[in-house]
Amino acid sequence: MKVQGSVGIVTGCATGIGRATAIALAEAGARAVVLADVQDVSETASAVSKVGAEVLAVPTDVSDLSSLTDLFAKTDAAFGQLNFLHNNAGMGEAEHVWPDVPSERCAKIIGVNLTGVVLGTQLALDLMKRSGGGVIVNTASGGAFAPLPPQAVYVATKAGVVHFTRSCAPLAESHGVRVNCVCPGLVDTPMIYQTGDGERVADWLKPVQDAVTLLRPEDIADAVLELIRDDDKIAEVVTVGNKPAA
Repeated sequence: MKVQGSVGIVTGCATGIGRATAIALAEAGARAVVLADVQDVSETASAVSKVGAEVLAVPTDVSDLSSLTDLFAKTDAAFGQLNFLHNNAGMGEAEHVWPDVPSERCAKIIGVNLTGVVLGTQLALDLMKRSGGGVIVNTASGGAFAPLPPQAVYVATKAGVVHFTRSCAPLAESHGVRVNCVCPGLVDTPMIYQTGDGERVADWLKPVQDAVTLLRPEDIADAVLELIRDDDKIAEVVTVGNKPAA
């Protein structure tokens, strides 16, 4: 799919991967980028606008069906089309480790990381079909493929995103919508530092951090753009891994 002239939604775009993707899409010629997050997206909005794309900021809790429904309704009302969706919003156990994670946070992790992806995909289909087709890219994690005891809930949801993506292959034929998935390794975003004190990662994560070169959010944004552009990519799960530390 050509990014030029397209309209899309990026969730979880206040910082990190979502912000990098929103800016990259604008730089690639997107007509408009809808910014969906529970956090303040003003910095992302400013960066996207400077590149020349239109911006619509919609405060959105992807774990809440009514909030998600409002997001797609406002996108339709503003632009009358939807060509891409990056289901990127995500959260982890933060400073907690399994099983000592508050039950309310467990429910929220599942709601944001998995329910939000499933419902976001479902709600996008009608508008994308009316727009002549589209592309959805889900953010999972390299952690989807291996046990991670301190963040058991997080990796469980990301494994679910991988299998959900693969199960959406028929949508390419029925709706003209390709669904793909990107699985980053360890990325230099605020989320990894929230495992510790906000400035340093948790003790259990420090050996991993020391062993690899952290990915940049822009590395993942590049992978997202490739999945959007390549019409042969259907239900693809692409891993962006870390290189060993020098």
